[in-house]
Parts: sequence; structure tokens; C-alpha cells
Amino acid sequence: YLATLGTGAQVFTVEMSAGTNPTLTVTISDTTPQNSTVTPTTAVFDKYAQASGYADVTAMITPRGNTLSDVTLGGTSIGSTNYSYDSTSHVLTLKKEYLATLGTRAQVFTVEMSAGTNPTLTVTISDTTPRTAPNLTATAGNRMVVLSWDTVTGATYYNVYMSEIPGVFIDTALATVTEATYQVQNLNNGTAYYFLVKAGNTGGLNVQSNEVNATPATTPAAPTNLIAVAGNGSATITFNVPSNNGGSSVIGYEVYDANKNLVGTGNSSPITVSGLKNGTTYSFTVKARNAVGESESSAPSNAVTPREPINNDDGGSTPNQPAMPASQQPASTEVVVLVNGKVENAGTAATAEVNGQQVTTIIVDEGKLQKRLDEEGTGAVITIPVSTKSQVLIGELNGRMVKNMENQQAVVEIRTEKATYTLPAGQVNIDALSKQFGTNLNLQDIKVKIEIAEPQAATVRVVEAAANQGGFSLVVPPLNFRVTAGYGERTEEISNFNIYVKRTVAIPEGVDPNRITTGVVVEADGTVRHVPTKIVMIEGKYYAEINSLTNSTYTIVWHPLEFKDIEKHWAKDAVNNMGSRMVVTGTGDELFSPDRDITRAEFAAIIVRGLGLRLETSGGSFTDVKQADWYSSAIQTAYKYGLITGYEDGSFRPNDKITREQAMLIVSKAMKLTGLSEKIAEQSASHVLGEFSDAGNVANWSLNGVADSISAGIIAGRSANSLAPKAYITRAEVATMMQRLLQKSSLINE
Repeated sequence: YLATLGTGAQVFTVEMSAGTNPTLTVTISDTTPQNSTVTPTTAVFDKYAQASGYADVTAMITPRGNTLSDVTLGGTSIGSTNYSYDSTSHVLTLKKEYLATLGTRAQVFTVEMSAGTNPTLTVTISDTTPRTAPNLTATAGNRMVVLSWDTVTGATYYNVYMSEIPGVFIDTALATVTEATYQVQNLNNGTAYYFLVKAGNTGGLNVQSNEVNATPATTPAAPTNLIAVAGNGSATITFNVPSNNGGSSVIGYEVYDANKNLVGTGNSSPITVSGLKNGTTYSFTVKARNAVGESESSAPSNAVTPREPINNDDGGSTPNQPAMPASQQPASTEVVVLVNGKVENAGTAATAEVNGQQVTTIIVDEGKLQKRLDEEGTGAVITIPVSTKSQVLIGELNGRMVKNMENQQAVVEIRTEKATYTLPAGQVNIDALSKQFGTNLNLQDIKVKIEIAEPQAATVRVVEAAANQGGFSLVVPPLNFRVTAGYGERTEEISNFNIYVKRTVAIPEGVDPNRITTGVVVEADGTVRHVPTKIVMIEGKYYAEINSLTNSTYTIVWHPLEFKDIEKHWAKDAVNNMGSRMVVTGTGDELFSPDRDITRAEFAAIIVRGLGLRLETSGGSFTDVKQADWYSSAIQTAYKYGLITGYEDGSFRPNDKITREQAMLIVSKAMKLTGLSEKIAEQSASHVLGEFSDAGNVANWSLNGVADSISAGIIAGRSANSLAPKAYITRAEVATMMQRLLQKSSLINE
């Protein structure tokens, strides 16, 4: 009863039957101990060491006069090393290293106090540690790879990594996804790619998956340039291999007739189809096959009609054998020549070894060729296709054939798998050439040879050394282009032309066309010079189209260059382009000094380099240009090609600054050399220059040249209505002029 009463003095009256009632005072107190508390009473812990939840668990104890004696779990002490208690701040800490050893569930810890009811702290333990992504697989497709992997418990995202080198990956992920699959797009067919995946969540990334690789591929391109030659109940089809194998090696070819019947197979060109009916006309298509599948059909071949053998006068017979490509022909084997794409069996192939190299010569039959030329008329293109693997490939015509081709403005092409050499017959200048051999000779006795050749090892070493010294990379192996004429025991080389002559060099598969700078000539002494070059695509394959006025050893290079002081300059692109092409040079320390004026000698050197002209070594054209001067060769070359004339006193004044009108006059002469002047509409100088308020300041001697440069869009005014002809021209303006001259002449890419 007393325990139900309040604390304090309680006065009880003892009621008696008579008299004064006595009292009893009972002082009540309550010495029951106070219960301690823990705040908070719950917490969470993540066993994944990289997660934010992987941390010590802390709680505040309110002792209420009690003291901490221990912390227990399931009635057993967790040990004093697994927790700590600050008696001043009353903070209890459960250590993360200990918590990580416990199971993943709600763990109820009892905080043992000296008196009162012991409070509890419930810690819910989880483990979000991602598991290694298992079973990563890669499936290749056309320019893509599809990646798939098993989902990972606890993972909220996946990082995908890609490399072209096994075992080597950068830290930056290719992609971050939430699904267990990813499609990698825009890859290069034929290139092996390596992949791995890392699973992650809010705590970060875990270990990587297994590494896989895949090589994207598709079906190959179709074969091209089919040529069919009839035999006895058969036909032999030669063709060019696909320009693109789809990223997977071609494993065979299938030949179909016009009714799409499979009539033959083979592993390479040529393929002979037998079992044909003599007297029946056939045409054929070819498909290439790789591991992915078969290509589209090629364009149809020419139509052919197999026939019986033709009887000889001696009673025997000679089979009408098909012509085989030169790579498989014995000496003096008939081959085809194309005239405007039409097949003519007008060539004879012979292969021999010369100086350790296989040399295949295609000798063109004059009578057969002339008959076809007469049918085709003016401007015919004679193509000599050579599919042999010989290192030296030669097309041979006699002088009379060349003269007739010149009269009919014909062009001859030597076409190989690596390059095509396109030569207008008039550039041989057979009349002048014959005079070098003598008088009263027969033109048919002169043998003109047009040659594409792999250089000898010594020349290759010169090219490689030049690349190393010049700081550029070779994109294709070097090739020699050569034209010679022989009469008896004498041989003359035709090394200079009056117009730009085209050479088309195949870019190897897998080479990025954006990582090609220009074509260069490498002379025998290792001297390197730029030649105007642009990248073109022909039947789905990239080629470098080189135009030059001379023959020599050519190669294609990658030579990126950026000057530090033109990053924000208006002429940045032109300067870097011309610098990369080795047309303009810097002023030192990777600087270009774009706004500096330029001298007449410097301008002559740039115009010569830009046009790809071979330097002349002779001197004496100007009184103030000595052969020892650095600019002597450039000035002599510019003089030879009619680009400069100098002053009336016989001087050139090389160190004088060049004015805008002087530069424009020289550029107008260069336009005649590149053929650009023939493409611009004729307008009077007064009409062209009428928009400029200072047109009257243009000297009479430069008037037409200035007008031509303006009309062609090679140079503009200093402002909307000011030409500033007497002002000095800057280095940036010169680089821009050169780029525009070459672009508008279709010698380099826009």
C-alpha cells in the first residue's frame, strides 16, 4: 500500500474510541534505479567496403545515473575490442570491422548498464557487394558488336570498356548502362576489339568481368572489272578482287550466268567455266564469299561466245584458248586491252626476271588497237589492266601508235591493283623525242614504255630515312612511275610534262582516309617535296590522286602540323593545311608569324613547293640571285615555268617584300600551269575590279593577273571595296592563296 503512495511525509491518524487520536508520520521515498536509454535505437550497416553504408555505427547513451558495463549480442559479450565508449560524450561506437563479420540480418545488441533495464540497439546488416559480371559474351555484326552478360545482384549500373589491345583498357568507360546488354556501334569491320564490363552501385565499381573479343564483319563488296574470254566450250573470267572484304577474308568466288545459274567456283581470279555450248552467247557475274556470307553480284561481264577450235593450214587445229591474266601467263600470252571500257584482245604479256625483280611487259598490238581507236574516235581512253603480282609492270607501245593516239587526243592508262598511271599521249611528245634518236627513222621502231614499279631495296631505304628525318609517317609503300623511249641501244627517259599527269594510288584497307596528308616525291638524294594530292573514292575504295609534272618515286604520308600562334587566327585552317603539306614553313619555335610580311624569294619558294615542282639547280637567270643563296633553286624553278620574270635591269630583288599585286600576277601565271585559267569565264579587268574603290592603283603590267586571281576566287580585297594592290602581302594571306589555288584547280580536297 505504501508503495502506491507518493513520496514525502504521509501522516496517518490512529483513530481511538476515546481521547485524542495519535498520529503516525511515514516519510516515503523511492530509491528505484532509473532506466538508461540509447538514441537511435536502430541503425543500418553495409558490408560492401566501397559503399557509403560501410561505416562505424554510433549511438548516444543517456545513462541516468547508471554506468556501461558491456555490450552483448545474443547474451554473449562482443568483446571490448569491437566497441568503444566515451564516458564524457556518452557515445557508443560499434566498429565496422566487427560488424562486417556478422550475418546479413537484424542484429540486436544489448547495452548492459549497472542498474535498470538494459536498452537495446538493433543494427540491420546488408551486403551490396556486386559480384563479378559472369559470362560476358560478344557477338560481331556489321560494324558493330553486341555484348551480353548475366545480371549481378546488388548492381545498379554497368560500365562497358573497349580496347583494340588485349588486356589494355583506359579508365574512361565507353558507356554506362543499366541493362545487361549493350550494342557497340560504328566500328571498323576487320578490326579486333576487346571488351570487359564492371558492375557497380552507389558504392562504386567492383572487379571487372572476363575479357572477350570480337571482330566486326559483313559480306564483302562485289568483284569489279569482269572480263570474259571465250574458249572451246568454256569461258575464262578475270576480275578485280573486292575493294572491301567486309572485315573477313574472302574464301571463294562464285560465277553465275545471265540466268543466275551457278556455273563455276574458284578461290581467285581467273575462274574458268566449262561445259558451255559453243555458239551460245554468255555473260557472267561473280560473287565473293567470306565467313559472313556472299556479296552482291558484280556488274555483268562482256558477252562472249564459245566456239570450236579453228583449223590451221597444216590440217591441225589450234584451240581458241582464253586469255589468262599476266600473273599466270607464260611469255608472249595474249591479254586484253580496254578501249573506252570495251574489251579488245590487243595485248601480249611477257614476264621475266630483271635485277632480282619480276617484270611483266604488256606489248600492245598496233593494228588491233588502231582499229578500235578508229571506231571510238577522239578522246579515247586505252586501259591496260595488269593483275600480275610482278614488282615491275610495263605497258609498251611503239612510236607510231603513240603518234596516232596523240592525233586522236587519246589517253593511256596502266592499271594495277596498287596504282593507275594516266598519261595523255600528247605528253610523250613523240616528234621531239624521235629527233633525239636521229633523223629519217621510223616511229614504229621507237618503243615507248609506261611503267609502275616497286622500288629496289636501296630506294626504299632512302624513302624510309627521309620519312624518319622529315617526321612523317608512310601510309603506303613507295612506287616508281616512269616513262622511257628506246631506239636501238639507246634509251631516253621522259621525266617532265607540260600538264599535270595523274597517278592514282590505292589506300590499303584499314587506313583512315582522314589520317592522310599528301603525296610526296622522294628524290634519289632523299630530298622530299610535296605534290598536289587529294583523296577520292572509286567503287567504294579510297585512293590518293596525285598530280605532278614529273616522274619519280612517290609515296603517301601522314604529317599533321599545327602552329602555336594561329589558334584563333582567321587563316588557321589554311596555314595548318599548307604547313602539313610542307608548302609553308614556320618561323621557329612552332610559330608561323601569320601577319608578318613576306619577301619575293619566300613567295617564290612557296609557289614552287605548292605546285610540287622539281627544283632546278642551274643558275644565272638574275643578276642578284647567286647559286649559293638558299632561294636560288626555287627562283630558277619559278623562272623556268614562267611564273616570274624579274625587273628590267635583270635583277629579281629577292629580299624585297612582295606586294599583293605582284603576288596576284604570279598566281595568275600558276593558274595557267594548273589549267584553272581555262575554267574561269572571260571578263574584262575593268569589270572584275570595278567594285574596288582603289582599282586605279593597280599597275597596268599586273592588271590582267590581278583580275584573273580575283575572278578565280583565289584572293579577295582587304575589305569589301578595297583591294590594296600596293600593300605588302602577309604570310597568312599567302598560305590561304596557295590553298585556294590548289583547291580550285581540283588538285587537293576542298
